[in-house]
Amino acid sequence: MVDADQTFVIVGGGLAGAKAAETLREEGFSGRVILVCDERDRPYERPPLSKGYLLGKEERDTVFVHEPAWYARHDVELHLGQTVDAIDREAKTVHYGDDGTHVRYDKLLLATGAEPRRLDIPGTDLAGVHHLRRLSHAERLKGVLAHLGRDNGHLVIAGAGWIGLEVAAAAREYGAEVTVVEPSATPLHHVLGPELGELFAELHSAHGVRFHFGARLTEIVGQDGVVLAARTDDGEEHLCHDVLAAIGASPRVALAEAAGLELADRADGGGIAVDERLRTSDPDIYAAGDVAAFPHGLFDARLRVEHWANALNGGPAAARAMLGRDVVYDRVPYFFSDQYDLGMEYSGWAPPGSYDEVVIRGDAAKREFIAFWLKEGRVLAGMNVNVWDVTDPIQRLIRSRAHVDTHALADPHVPLDTLSA
Repeated sequence: MVDADQTFVIVGGGLAGAKAAETLREEGFSGRVILVCDERDRPYERPPLSKGYLLGKEERDTVFVHEPAWYARHDVELHLGQTVDAIDREAKTVHYGDDGTHVRYDKLLLATGAEPRRLDIPGTDLAGVHHLRRLSHAERLKGVLAHLGRDNGHLVIAGAGWIGLEVAAAAREYGAEVTVVEPSATPLHHVLGPELGELFAELHSAHGVRFHFGARLTEIVGQDGVVLAARTDDGEEHLCHDVLAAIGASPRVALAEAAGLELADRADGGGIAVDERLRTSDPDIYAAGDVAAFPHGLFDARLRVEHWANALNGGPAAARAMLGRDVVYDRVPYFFSDQYDLGMEYSGWAPPGSYDEVVIRGDAAKREFIAFWLKEGRVLAGMNVNVWDVTDPIQRLIRSRAHVDTHALADPHVPLDTLSA
């Protein structure tokens, strides 16, 4: 029974944590809500950091989840710039801040997110080496790209994942020269596989991005703190002025690990292991967003999803579970990207090795199509490129687990909804 004497603590000031706090109040929780964030900015959304805000098309204030007064108005205690350094599960307390503040909780939500992986090579301490995860990173990188564009400067990006490609597109729009170094044979290989990865290689090449596939950075060369070049393991050297490390992110599990909570297998992406209610191995502690690894019956796997929609939906689901509501978190993973004149949405989960066929509906050459990844005739994932208002039928098709006629699936004249009936 939840009552006004209870205290719910949320650790992490991203979208998942902010939406969890919002949902607690919407669901009528009248107890104490404490949100602790190690950043000095109030909770914000991350997609604009590599898209609209980075490009200068969105103002800084548009990235925040709530207006400044929202937290006081809804009696949410917001502690910014504070790091939770310990959880005492026996005493049910969290400890944070330089002064050793501790507070008792009845329910605790860990929404600690992920952090960018670092390049473990010489030269990463140079001023021109960047990461992109936080608003402060985006603010700095925005100025760097504008400067590179004005001076015809050169940016080297390590990694051809979503962040790397979105920053490459932004850099080219500013007018900077761009080289992307990627160990796989195509961009996005571990997400889309080689079939669709090649499309993104062609897209960026057409906009002047140079790719160096099958290689990794081994050293960043500089002088007087300034980046001069980036070297790769195949002996190449790329003269440049700045380097972006975009080699993925790692879930922030140190707090959970120190508290003795069960973690997911690192081979499966790591994270904090939770059940279908987003509850950890401690029944009074929950996890949501990038850090949570949850079982998904539809894909028969434990998933950890680092995308906006997972934080948007996972935070509220965890909040309802904390209130004792009947919750099963089984959203179909979803994400989107905008690069140059290409907009796309992806639903599902189909890493390389999980599918045996890719079906294209539409005109891939014109970049107006839907791609489907199938296993034994069932759709695992779908990506619509410059084709809109099809996410719902794609997700229904995935959830149906129906065996589909691939000829009908490839035919734009056959309504998608008829294939999942």
